[in-house]
Amino acid sequence: MTLSITPSFKAAGLCALPLVCWATGATAANPLDQERWRTRPLVLVVPAANHPLLVQVQSALRNDAVRAEFEEREMVLFTVIDGQGHREEHSLSPDETRQLLDSLETPADGPAIAYLVGKDGSVKLTERSELSLEAVFSVVDAMPMRRR
Repeated sequence: MTLSITPSFKAAGLCALPLVCWATGATAANPLDQERWRTRPLVLVVPAANHPLLVQVQSALRNDAVRAEFEEREMVLFTVIDGQGHREEHSLSPDETRQLLDSLETPADGPAIAYLVGKDGSVKLTERSELSLEAVFSVVDAMPMRRR
């Protein structure tokens, strides 16, 4: 008996049976695809854990009021630090990290950059320097889905 994954499942990065995915070489889905229509990812790609962009955002999110505003807007934080991806406190696999970076057309070893991704999966904001969460919240609040 031969098991196979339909091309549509492989193209979408989906797999009904994990063992079959492993056996056929199918890859894990892009983490941003899994967030579509559920959350608004804020993705930070930085070369080191002490990079000012990352430190600034993490510091702001430690404030309970700011964190509440972040969560109320259905946002989630993704980070790629020196090539290692995370969703909030959970590590991403190397394949998931690669797919995340590929979808944003960003190298892991490039300059620091932040992306705000809308619920529809498209990039709504790109910032290469300082990032104000208040400015990000303003962008989110102006989105049609948010206004509804």
